[in-house]
Amino acid sequence: MQTDWILSHTAHRVLTLTLNRPEVRNALSTDCLELLVEHLEHADRDPQIGAIVITGNPRFFAAGADLKELQQQTVATAITDKRPLVWRRFSQISKPIVTAVNGYALGAGFELVLASDVVIAGETARFGLPEITLGLIPGAGGTQRLIKSVGKSLAMQMVLTGEAINAHRALQAGLISQICVDGLTLEYAQKLAQRIANHAPLAVKAAKAAINSAQEISLTDGLQLERQYFVGLAGTDDRREGIAAFFEKRQPKFTGQ
Repeated sequence: MQTDWILSHTAHRVLTLTLNRPEVRNALSTDCLELLVEHLEHADRDPQIGAIVITGNPRFFAAGADLKELQQQTVATAITDKRPLVWRRFSQISKPIVTAVNGYALGAGFELVLASDVVIAGETARFGLPEITLGLIPGAGGTQRLIKSVGKSLAMQMVLTGEAINAHRALQAGLISQICVDGLTLEYAQKLAQRIANHAPLAVKAAKAAINSAQEISLTDGLQLERQYFVGLAGTDDRREGIAAFFEKRQPKFTGQ
């Protein structure tokens, strides 16, 4: 495993992770994906980091899984593949993950975007699941997460044709939250992540968990869970500090307690 496949930089409580396999268009091999998740898990334990940004290069966010790995896969190795566990670890990261996408986000690269929390895209970004053209279907949440983001019809179209959509269609469909000039995508994502990181850490984690749960449970159960998080935060130092700072007309000093 090459450690330089993921470049890491921290500033203003934001960790930026850059996919760095340009020779294969940032393909997410098993080792590369696991290295990315290890960085995320380390950041999740670090109290000095409040939010995370994942990005690629100007032409490719990530062009999919490693086709050489897929070419060698059999039914037996697919059954014992550790990638589902690695993806599960990704989904368990409690701190917000913002993806800054320029160029192509395809296959596993798009599934990485779908598993993230906020997506900022450059004007030339394109999103797609081309697995059908290889005699496959998405295998890391593509069919399940996409339909929850864009609805059945567009999800069916994208999966069954393998054709990518552009950033403007993605924004219209609710797949991303913002379109930027390509050269400003990463900077905007980092500033957004910094604003998130400046808020009370326990509240940020609770908000992410509550919103994510809404995709998996009923409205009644979701409202109950939301209330549990709300009540739990009532006893925190940060909640008291936030309200005090509001009345005293000053910036709050959150400690994560």
